[in-house]
Amino acid sequence: MAGIGIMGGTFDPIHNGHLLLGRQAYREYGLDQVWYMPSGQPPHKSGGQITTAEDRCAMVALAIKQEEGFRLSEFETSRDGTSYTARTLRLLKEEYPGEEFSFIIGADSLYEIENWYHPEEVLTMARILVASREYEKAHRTLDEQIAYLERLYHARIDKLHCGEMDISSHQIRQAIREGGDVRMFLPPAVLSYIQIHHLYQEEPDHE
Repeated sequence: MAGIGIMGGTFDPIHNGHLLLGRQAYREYGLDQVWYMPSGQPPHKSGGQITTAEDRCAMVALAIKQEEGFRLSEFETSRDGTSYTARTLRLLKEEYPGEEFSFIIGADSLYEIENWYHPEEVLTMARILVASREYEKAHRTLDEQIAYLERLYHARIDKLHCGEMDISSHQIRQAIREGGDVRMFLPPAVLSYIQIHHLYQEEPDHE
């Protein structure tokens, strides 16, 4: 078994960059599946408004419907409390003993991971698959950051040999409110869902 890749995030909304990372992880490391796992209440957005879990899960389901090996996981949205990655991985290990999990992240997250809740647990309970993109705000190269975390936490970190789409969900929400064209960033079914349900039209933005 090659194991399960976890793509976590708020997915508000899910966009083509999220799919790009998942596809690369699935193909490059021969994963059995990639689980797209929308967060319930992310710790860094505890004071902000996010779209309902129902809408975010629906958009993820539409985005991955035709993708081989992808599935929607409501593991976090079905649980109460803050969605800490360490807690989620702990619960996954309990529920799926013997399964190997890989956590798929963008390069920026690898530089910020020590600020997460119990980063030592995140870095030891799952292999980290990180997009191979240099992070302009970083004081280390990506290879240096990987070596640093592996040395300090005995982590297992592998690079995904693909870029990251230079777009964020925040930028997409803002563009939609301003009437911008976001077709190149979103799967058609997700854009259609946003339009039908009038998402991101007038709501105050969140990070």
